Amino acid sequence: MKRFALLLIAAMAAVTVSWAWTADNGNGTYTNPLFYDEFSDPDIIRVGDEFYLAGTTMHCVPGLVVLRSPDLVNWDLASYCFDRFDIPDDQFSLTNGKEAYGQGIWAPCIRYHDGKFYIFSNINGIGLQVYIADNPEGPWQHINMGGNIYDLSVLFDDDGKIYAVHGYDEVKTTEIKPDFSGYVEGSERVIIPRGNAMGEGHHIYKINGKYYILSADYAPMGRMQCARADKIEGPYETRVISMKETLGTEVENWVNNVGLGSPVPEVGFQFDINTDHGDRMGCATLHQGGIVDTPEGEWWGVTMQDFRGVGRTVGLSPVTWVDGWPYFGLEGNLGRTPRTWTKPINDPSITPHDPYVRSDNFDGGKLQRIWQWNHNPVEKKWTVTKQGKLRLNTMPANQFLWAKNALTQRAVGPVGSATVEIDAAKLKDGDITGLALLNTPYSYIAIEKADGKFTLKQYDQNGNTTVEVADIPTQLWLRVTCDLDNEKAQYSYSLDGSQFQNLGQEVVLAYQLKTFQGSRYSLFAYNQLGKDGGYAEFDNFVVDEPLADRSANLPIGKVITLTNLGNGSQPQALHHGLLHSGAGGKDCQFRVHDRGNGKVALEAMNGTGFLTVVGAGLSGDVRLMPQESEGSLWMWQDMLRGDCMLLSMVTNRYLGIDPDTGEPYSADWPGANPNRRNGTVFHFQVTE
Repeated sequence: MKRFALLLIAAMAAVTVSWAWTADNGNGTYTNPLFYDEFSDPDIIRVGDEFYLAGTTMHCVPGLVVLRSPDLVNWDLASYCFDRFDIPDDQFSLTNGKEAYGQGIWAPCIRYHDGKFYIFSNINGIGLQVYIADNPEGPWQHINMGGNIYDLSVLFDDDGKIYAVHGYDEVKTTEIKPDFSGYVEGSERVIIPRGNAMGEGHHIYKINGKYYILSADYAPMGRMQCARADKIEGPYETRVISMKETLGTEVENWVNNVGLGSPVPEVGFQFDINTDHGDRMGCATLHQGGIVDTPEGEWWGVTMQDFRGVGRTVGLSPVTWVDGWPYFGLEGNLGRTPRTWTKPINDPSITPHDPYVRSDNFDGGKLQRIWQWNHNPVEKKWTVTKQGKLRLNTMPANQFLWAKNALTQRAVGPVGSATVEIDAAKLKDGDITGLALLNTPYSYIAIEKADGKFTLKQYDQNGNTTVEVADIPTQLWLRVTCDLDNEKAQYSYSLDGSQFQNLGQEVVLAYQLKTFQGSRYSLFAYNQLGKDGGYAEFDNFVVDEPLADRSANLPIGKVITLTNLGNGSQPQALHHGLLHSGAGGKDCQFRVHDRGNGKVALEAMNGTGFLTVVGAGLSGDVRLMPQESEGSLWMWQDMLRGDCMLLSMVTNRYLGIDPDTGEPYSADWPGANPNRRNGTVFHFQVTE
């Protein structure tokens, strides 16, 4: 992979706060993912006119995040269910050689019943936790139910009984006592036997008197399965409701030899990272999520997807009911989800926005709510000072993953940087402090004090490489710039906060099951000599998202060429009306006309007319027609970085061509494959 020039440019320039990623395109449409940072195991409900989304937080605190939204696209942070793990166990505090990486609390189920909000979630090795509140902003009452139920969904049935649905492949129900003091003895039963491809991560609903269970099937890929029955105990019949939808995303760099529950990789560990993606799908497909209806009765689905260096993201899908089954996707293209589609609720009064404030100058006396600690923090070892600084005291740790003072937030894509000003003057010998990417392998740029001298270090656990700059001042600006789509990052530093110099080589970002998360920015401090040391102070933490402004990604009014990524050819408007592969020139130029709500019409510049779907069914015939019609409308699919697809508003399928044949284009392609080379994805270039 070529070195990404954007990183090198960003590393030499000052950070300026720019746009933040939002899925809302401002024209009545949205583009997946909903958030360009990690949000795992989404579960969703509606209460009145508001929607609520709960997600996994693993070992990080505050834990169990809850978002709220009026339109399913623009979200705000409502609360976390708890500030720290209140269960007395060393693993939650990185104490006595214990840790909870990739464990902690995960796969929540959010429900609303009789005026109260409930969140059910498992802590591995501890059991089922219940959080109850009158308001989604909290406070949340905590009940530790124990047991061995995980990845569950909960149904408050009409007869007053409460059921937990759980299990992998073999789906079970267990009745919960009404006071949440435990489980009804003898109530566990198998309702769907093994071999029905139901997977895990169940979501149960009762809709129009029938019971529906949605699950994620991982064999051989992440797909959505639905089971339906007239009674909670079954018998159930099943359907696949979402399949092969990757949104044109390849699987991530994968660490083969670090798994869930494995020991923390120590210094010198040799990582086996697979960077040969091929055209595999894996969990890059949409999987594991739920459904919700709008007040107007339309249905939508949320799922998660392994999204390369970001981790797992949330996709929003229109749901089409056919014969009583909730298929993700559109009529004529069931099982596939548009990357760009019409917003569920188009309220012009809602300003497109990010759920979080990511940058933090620490002037408010407390941390921005985006921040989470890596495991429980030691409360008296950190503070936000009256002078508006984050102060981290150093405590003993033999490496970064054991540092108790590590403040984190999710790295945001597709490209982003984090810059922070650091004052290390109060460090003591053996102390090290800086800016890291919390991952496995991890990396950092940091100031170390040894023998009274200060050294700047860039360290990469993958390969155990260190680059040093000796005799540095104690006040520096540190930066990491991430291209999360291409899973690369570059560290840099500045003496004046303006001119930045790269330090070290690019680091590879990978996904693994040890932390079970994507890459996270981290501010940290620890002592390598086994004692409490001094402290460091941080100021002006700034997150920049240079590709978040997508206003130019839909070239309205421009003349463009489209290059098919499958064979490198350009669609050519021929005078007999067909659209073939061409080699360039005026016959391959089209003007993009805005037709409102994300829809466009493409007019050939050689005078042959508008790109129009005139066929139906399997043909999806596309011609150049002199007059616009309904068949001339396309929903522009923003694939970022100049890539796009065209979704026909007649067929609900994509313009495409078999890259290996000379057949004309048609509008009957279900979607992109992971590497975008199956003939449906184009790279556009503006010519005038």
